Amino acid sequence: MSLKALYASATGMDAQQTRIDDIANNLSNINTTGFKASRESFEDLIYDQIQTPGVSNGANTIAPLGIQVGHGTRLNGIYKQFSQGELTQTSRELDVAIEGNGFIEVTLDNGQKAYTRDGGLTVDSTGRIVTKQGFLLTSSLTIPTTATSTTIGKDGTVSANISGQAAAQSLGQLQLAMFQNPAGLKSIGQNMYQETTASGAPSLVKPGDVGSGTISQGFVENSNVNVAEELINMIVAQRMYEANSKVMTTTSDMMRAANNVT
Repeated sequence: MSLKALYASATGMDAQQTRIDDIANNLSNINTTGFKASRESFEDLIYDQIQTPGVSNGANTIAPLGIQVGHGTRLNGIYKQFSQGELTQTSRELDVAIEGNGFIEVTLDNGQKAYTRDGGLTVDSTGRIVTKQGFLLTSSLTIPTTATSTTIGKDGTVSANISGQAAAQSLGQLQLAMFQNPAGLKSIGQNMYQETTASGAPSLVKPGDVGSGTISQGFVENSNVNVAEELINMIVAQRMYEANSKVMTTTSDMMRAANNVT
């Protein structure tokens, strides 16, 4: 008796286990600022071509159907869904949320660039605006020690009111990085992504230009994980895992029955 059903159902169980792993990661990041939920993509495996569709069955007869038996499924990819998360007001001057497309570009300790949607910014000991992990923004911005308040406009312009000065002082421009294919970015943890060949090279633009989003000061973007949807997906994945397990059990029973034939 063929073992194809056993191997095919095993690939199905492995695929659903991966799906559960991904759902668990989504649910664990419900409260992660700027987190983007991911989705799994699967594809069927190679087929045994027992009879190819369209072959000749005789002098004047063409087979309208074929006999093609597949070998199961495998993970094709896991991609991020960059839909907008809800905004939460924090009233912190350096908290910013991106409404629309785009990422904040930062420089890691090794000098490489990374990109984030987490706008919970702060300052280091010298007044430079950094991420919560301490990474510097590529849009180099420094707040003077004499500043009494900081304003970040919708277009990313940053200015500060300086003690003893009537007019606000311009500090620079917060830019956003745009990618042709954001789903192709590499997740590296800490709410960070890095450029890949699939994502394309970033272009830095002024917020509100070239299809980029705008900046909302005093807000942060929540995770876009939909709890109800994730729980439904988890139930479906569990049922599919059980169904594939049942196939293995049924195939085993059939093989046992065949071996017991006398």
